[in-house]
Amino acid sequence: MKQSVFSIPDRETGNHQVIGAVGYRQQGSSFNGPLLHDFELIVLVICDRMDPYSVQIEHCISGSIRYQIKYIAQQDLLQWSISGESRELIRYFLHGEIFWEEHGKVTELRSRMIALEADMWDHRKLKEFSGFLRTYVQAKQYAQEHDYMDAYYNMLQSLKHYARIELISRGIIPENSIWEQIRELNTEVYKLFDELTDSKESLEQRIELVLIACDFFVTSRMKECCQALLHIIGSRKEPWRIQELTEHPELKYIREDIPLLIRKLVYRSFVRQTSARAEERLGEGREIRYWL
Repeated sequence: MKQSVFSIPDRETGNHQVIGAVGYRQQGSSFNGPLLHDFELIVLVICDRMDPYSVQIEHCISGSIRYQIKYIAQQDLLQWSISGESRELIRYFLHGEIFWEEHGKVTELRSRMIALEADMWDHRKLKEFSGFLRTYVQAKQYAQEHDYMDAYYNMLQSLKHYARIELISRGIIPENSIWEQIRELNTEVYKLFDELTDSKESLEQRIELVLIACDFFVTSRMKECCQALLHIIGSRKEPWRIQELTEHPELKYIREDIPLLIRKLVYRSFVRQTSARAEERLGEGREIRYWL
């Protein structure tokens, strides 16, 4: 279908700096996920910069064709490639038809994302380990407070992250039906899931047993799962301030968990710490910085 059929915004539309548009058509009557709904087509309008107060999404019709327009910043597409998020949108962008582009910028962006794909496994593993560690620590705290229902919920979330790590380690992209995927591999994490959800032990005993296994997972797999973070820390000679790491563009997707990850890495001696003269606002204190 030609671009002129649709009300696809050009580069002057609104306050967005548009570099092109990609259309993905629904195949027949097959279901293509929640983003397409019952539309025949989704049009991704790729922007170099987006104004958060301008239109982000539109529902349109041309003749008998219903379609959805979604505005996306190219930086978000690159970030999702790193983190493994928004996989539907990534698929639509990579496999859709380029309706138009400015100076080949959409084609260039596609090439960059395909090239990045081979190097993204470490980042995806780091993202899942970050989620695993956060929910595991929370489950441990709830268990110590004898709040076993909240501990159970967090333990389930922790095991889902653990399961995704196992799949990623095998070069398998995790799907929504994570336990169906992992059951076929007969891994330790599925046995832990079964132990937590279907054991005859008391809830307290089940949580304690799974926590012990997760303790071992943290000890044995932390360095492997944190390679993307360790690579960034080792990329320069000067020690890093914690604020620098939380603001690093390649670590945006785990920003809130970086302090916890760093302290665990220091405790396991994978990261070293040093102190430096602090700014005056910290009084007599010295600022801790991190290096390999």
